[in-house]
Amino acid sequence: MNSATSLQGLREQVLSRARAVGDTDLVDRDVAAVELLSELESLKNTIAAAQASLAVTLKESRIAERAHQPAATRERGIGAEVALARRESPHRGGVHLGLAVVLCADLPHTLAAMEAGRCSEWRAMQITQGTACLSLADRRAVDKTLMADPATTDGWGDRRFRAEVDRLAYAADPVAAVERRAKAVAERHTSLRPAPDGMTRFSAVLPLEQGVVIHATLGRAADTARAAGDERTRGQVMADALVAAVLGGPFDKQPQPGSVAESVAARAGTWDQTVAPTAPQAPVVPVAVQVVVSDATLLNLSGAAGDEPGWVSAPGVAPVPLPADDVRDLVARAQEAGLASLRRLYADPDGQLVTMDSRSRVFPAGLAQFLATRDRSCRTPYCDAPVRHRDHVTPWADGGATTAENGQGLCEACNQAKEATGWIAQVTDTDPHEVETTSPSGHRHRSRAPGLPPPRAHLNRLEIYLADIVLAA
Repeated sequence: MNSATSLQGLREQVLSRARAVGDTDLVDRDVAAVELLSELESLKNTIAAAQASLAVTLKESRIAERAHQPAATRERGIGAEVALARRESPHRGGVHLGLAVVLCADLPHTLAAMEAGRCSEWRAMQITQGTACLSLADRRAVDKTLMADPATTDGWGDRRFRAEVDRLAYAADPVAAVERRAKAVAERHTSLRPAPDGMTRFSAVLPLEQGVVIHATLGRAADTARAAGDERTRGQVMADALVAAVLGGPFDKQPQPGSVAESVAARAGTWDQTVAPTAPQAPVVPVAVQVVVSDATLLNLSGAAGDEPGWVSAPGVAPVPLPADDVRDLVARAQEAGLASLRRLYADPDGQLVTMDSRSRVFPAGLAQFLATRDRSCRTPYCDAPVRHRDHVTPWADGGATTAENGQGLCEACNQAKEATGWIAQVTDTDPHEVETTSPSGHRHRSRAPGLPPPRAHLNRLEIYLADIVLAA
């Protein structure tokens, strides 16, 4: 029996057992359901251990194949292969590969616990990260202390587990722990990711004491405001106070719609110095926002075409959909304030942009913007990162043209992975634009451009609009 047949049998067995629980007598059904849930969780952990072992096997195989290459290039693209196999982003693939290498080489007890089904991949990541600053001997000592005996961590929550990892790591090598802390502080940063319903998730990685103080300060502001009768939720007040503190506006009343600037930062009412911390008064840097919208939506035509959402993006943020009414309101208010300009882009009836080309090796600004607009985010399957690089699908050195058909938007990591030995990409269709990427193992993965809001039909052209809006407080 080959492996594919065997694994298919395992899947069928799991599904069969789950269905059988549903057919169990009502008296025993809850017990059977809980027991199977526990068994399946253990199976997930065992599978994660097997995936780690396979990832290491893949890495060793690739490095052996590339023994004749410079050391710096032998491991290129391996994390991307893991990502495609696991249907995850390239970043997550790299994380999985790094965890697998440490598990198999440095943490034998943790790996054994995963194989036995009692340690999750998440906990394995916590012990891997928490002991990264230690020598191999100290790392294995922590591994043995926590994972050799199943009773040691039985009943622990994830927070307690990570806290104990950090405690043991500090006790093993206080100097290394302090140095690691200093390095972590140096890597403090903020990030922005799209969230559902036209929202974004803004986060900050800060030193512990700063994060605690900021959160406590926002909490006190919210408690005081709600005690005074503010009807907003505690979370809403904390979010409004954060925005007001950064942008220099008041936060003590409900946000009101108005100008474009107000939609970003302004708050009606006055700043309450007894509630909020002192707000910085530095001017806010204007941000260029692009909105891709069909003519039907922009003109508010009746029918489905007029209700198509627009796609809103900003530097470093992959496009997210915004409802048609909100897009029209945003563009209209920006135009009234003199903050918006419109450019027409021509599309076919399905919303695919028509071709553009260049004789240059580097994609010129117009064509580069064309690719970013068409592709929205990195074209690698499962990768949602913003477009950073414009890539020739067929390399320029191999005769690939600088055209929309031979171009694709990629993030930096995926573009570098594509340069590794054994990666091949080719355009398989242009309507819609489709790229087939073959990994070094021979597995093929297809990526299709998502398309744009379908425009209404004109006698001689089909239009979508790209609105450039500058937002500032």
